[in-house]
Amino acid sequence: MNFNNIKFRKGIRGSDDILLEDKKHIAFYGRSNVGKSSSINTILGRNNLVRSSATPGKTREINFFEIDETIFFVDLPGYGYARMSKVEREKLRKLILWYVIFSDVKLRLNIIVIDARRGLNDFDKELINIFREQGEDIVLLINKMDKLNQKEKSKVEKDIKKEVGADLKIIFFSAKNGKGKEEFLELL
Repeated sequence: MNFNNIKFRKGIRGSDDILLEDKKHIAFYGRSNVGKSSSINTILGRNNLVRSSATPGKTREINFFEIDETIFFVDLPGYGYARMSKVEREKLRKLILWYVIFSDVKLRLNIIVIDARRGLNDFDKELINIFREQGEDIVLLINKMDKLNQKEKSKVEKDIKKEVGADLKIIFFSAKNGKGKEEFLELL
């Protein structure tokens, strides 16, 4: 995969023909402000393909980026932003769960982006459980590792492995300096 031909295809909020295309989905989930957009940009070697906002919770739809006409990177809305109303948070939660459970996407690699300083929240754990029940592939991308000192890094690595078990693929990552990018690309 060379990432030479990358383009934004569309954003959706429900059923759409793009879901029927025979392309693998590399789907990125994560709470607001974990660096999901920055991680996607780093992986793809682009600066501003996926726009990140200074205001968390801006993305309200599922955005599809076509890569080399063979796969989609799917950027789902961030969840759990405290300043968003409960009604809006629940709408985003339902949209994400719809994509995960009811959208009929069969070829999917699920990437849950976690802020290394915050750990997993309840919705992260819920998604992991759903993916396990559905027999889907899951990768935890632990972002912002560059913000931790060595002692903190060791603790985060130990704690997350203990919390999710040995069966999940975990990549310790930094969107800022690209650490973990090569390991992620090997998965593809």
